[in-house]
Amino acid sequence: MKNSNIKSHYDVIIVGSGPAGLGAAFKIAQNSKNSVLLIEKKKISSGGLRNDCKQNYTFPVGFPFEHWSKDEAQKVLQEVKIHLNPNIEKRFNIEKYTKRAKKIGVEILSIDQAHVGTDKSSALIASLIKKLEVLNVQIALQTEVKEVVSNKKEIILADGSVISFENLILAPGRADYSWLQDQLNTLKVDYHDNIVDIGIRVETKEEYYPIVKDYYDPKILFPNKVRTFCTNSGCAHIVREKYKGYYSINGHSLSKENKPNGLVNFALLKTIRLTQPVVSGQQFGTILGQMVMQLSGGSVIMQRVGDFRLGSRSKKETFNSDLYDFKPTLKNAVAADLSLSMPAKILRDIWKSLKMLDTIIPGVLHPSTILYYPEIKTYSNKPKFIDKNFMVKKGYYIIGDAAGTSRGITAAWASGIRAANGILLSFV
Repeated sequence: MKNSNIKSHYDVIIVGSGPAGLGAAFKIAQNSKNSVLLIEKKKISSGGLRNDCKQNYTFPVGFPFEHWSKDEAQKVLQEVKIHLNPNIEKRFNIEKYTKRAKKIGVEILSIDQAHVGTDKSSALIASLIKKLEVLNVQIALQTEVKEVVSNKKEIILADGSVISFENLILAPGRADYSWLQDQLNTLKVDYHDNIVDIGIRVETKEEYYPIVKDYYDPKILFPNKVRTFCTNSGCAHIVREKYKGYYSINGHSLSKENKPNGLVNFALLKTIRLTQPVVSGQQFGTILGQMVMQLSGGSVIMQRVGDFRLGSRSKKETFNSDLYDFKPTLKNAVAADLSLSMPAKILRDIWKSLKMLDTIIPGVLHPSTILYYPEIKTYSNKPKFIDKNFMVKKGYYIIGDAAGTSRGITAAWASGIRAANGILLSFV
């Protein structure tokens, strides 16, 4: 444990220093004299602020309808802007795309967006942490919470230390999805997690996806609950992320100060709502991810569009310098056959969406375009809340993407503000 000055009791303990935890910490510290401890198990926040740091400032992107109204979301987003000070990206000439989309039953959302870049996100996080320290929030980095005690207002750290509290906010983020489930079980809080996003990440040349010159991160909604997600351009690359039992794909882009590589990547995700017999999104995602691990020899897979159209698996030697004139940015992806790995129903809907996208933006299905799999988002635990401020039992609040109160940086920060409002009211 890096911070050895942790006290035995706090008015508020916040677990997780991602945007949800930061939003709660700022709101409480700026509006009360309560003692606040912010705990983070890593050296620096590893939430959405750390990875690429894309921010959306228009409802409904990131805001689950069951928890947010448009008026409330737009109001709290103004508060988020004060802290993140976004430089909103400009949009140009997208009418031609929206008209094409409308003709075939596709919707392109118009969203205010900002982008920091993976290379600059650490500096942003450090500045936010410094501001919290000035506000007398105690920050405990490299400090892991092992568990929440079931019958006392206490948490146990990985080193065995016990800390008590008046109010606890759990904001662990997507990566600790299963850890949060364990704590919900300990606290005997009812929840369900029957929703999961399964999809691919597309990598192509910017000239084949020119919409990014006019709209940084296009939000495009297709039939059958398929959507684009997290578009990266400029200096863009694909990464492999380790989850429990498998790898998932993600995309990053560096700030505009870096030399562009001429590539674009974006996810195409299908939302799955599960019923009997498998009702756990996490379980379903793990099953699919582990299948890919088995078929790829322990990695993720990739396939060129040209091979997919021909019904042929991609091979290492087919990634040549003739037609396929750019190299994959994810070097450890294995050339394979997407149709052997992805459930047919999901693959049909995603392929249909890609063909619609190629009608709207001709060229994206160039034979050289690469389809990476899997990209899995298991971040929708749905606890049973007892009030609008995300309280699950008196003194316990659960927020952020892993709790299903948000999907993304700005909405996660907003959910932290709402939980903080509940705590501030309890001290009145």
